[in-house]
Amino acid sequence: MSMFEAGAPNDSITRKAGTIRKLERMKKTLKHQEADRIPISDFFWGSFIKRWRSELNLSADANPYYYYDLDWIVTIPNLDPLIRAFETIKENEEEVTVKTGFGAIMRKLFEFPMPEFIGWETNTIEKLEELIFDDAFDQRRYLDSGDNQIAGVGDGFSRNTPAWLKTVESLWPDFPVFGSVIECSECLTRLIGPENHLLWLGLEPERMAAVLARIGQFYLDCAKAQISAAQGKLDGIVIWGDFAYKSGTFMHPDYWRENYKPWVKAIADYAHSHGLMVIYHGCGNVNAVFDDFIHAGIDAYNPLEVKAGMDVVELRHRYGHKIAFCGNNNVQLWETGDLKKIKHEILRNFSAARGGGYIFHSDHSVSSNVSGRTYDYIVKLVRQYGNYPLNLPADY
Repeated sequence: MSMFEAGAPNDSITRKAGTIRKLERMKKTLKHQEADRIPISDFFWGSFIKRWRSELNLSADANPYYYYDLDWIVTIPNLDPLIRAFETIKENEEEVTVKTGFGAIMRKLFEFPMPEFIGWETNTIEKLEELIFDDAFDQRRYLDSGDNQIAGVGDGFSRNTPAWLKTVESLWPDFPVFGSVIECSECLTRLIGPENHLLWLGLEPERMAAVLARIGQFYLDCAKAQISAAQGKLDGIVIWGDFAYKSGTFMHPDYWRENYKPWVKAIADYAHSHGLMVIYHGCGNVNAVFDDFIHAGIDAYNPLEVKAGMDVVELRHRYGHKIAFCGNNNVQLWETGDLKKIKHEILRNFSAARGGGYIFHSDHSVSSNVSGRTYDYIVKLVRQYGNYPLNLPADY
């Protein structure tokens, strides 16, 4: 019996035939087999969606996932350490400042695309060691609406996010649906800030190792809880885990391997034991530890940032079909609107898709500086040239 039986999904919901084909496409791709075509999806800024609707003269509720019938979608339950409503510190027509369930004080200026962290409730290592997270299995994270930082404070700002399970149910007929968890590095960026994270690692590596073990177990439990809550209506899990910048990892690779990687592997193993696909999202240059993601059993790595020196064609040559790739299409190039250069990059990356193992995606997310017409061109190009067997032009 599931711990979430009272909130079990509606078993009367059925999947469309096209959705089953998308699921087969994703599974074959991640098994390094050539499906009917290269899967495509992305993460979209709300501000991009508004621009896209305007430039393509679409309705006010048009959604790129549905409009383009994209191949998978990710959902995020309440992953805040503390389940609590935002505390509003300041709010007017120009901005809002709130304290979240991470204890982060965040300022959102509505004219700018992203918020800023201006403080943290947990501002000493002693407070971090003493902080008790709310239960990962608390059903409010999955079955109730409410505020949470990841869904509520980003390129937009929203309160009272709908119940995660309702979102999963609403998407399940139309898309392969992925749940998601953050891992230790992503948590600490939000909980104490990147400066404290790295400073305390350097000054107190053993104390921080104990903290990391506790955080890792918490998010493993969050993965277990959401898989249970969904009761068969998840197809995969995304692990969010930014821990690198342009030239390398934030911490020494050996320290990451010892204290962060085991929890990535544990989440992947648990998801696989329930038949779920696993995609790891990590920004920055992770070449120094890329072999570790293969060892951890990750099915596909995302987003492979071009600006951080990641190159999917080179990675395919280096690793063959030991791991799949998702991304590496330069969103900064997309922002220029240079369609000739965009086409060249996309078709070059398609050479890494031979034999399967490649999902089309930007190298992070589609920003408001990308024209709606440019993204429309990109999707049509992927659909034109992304059919198997690939027949790429010689002069791309």
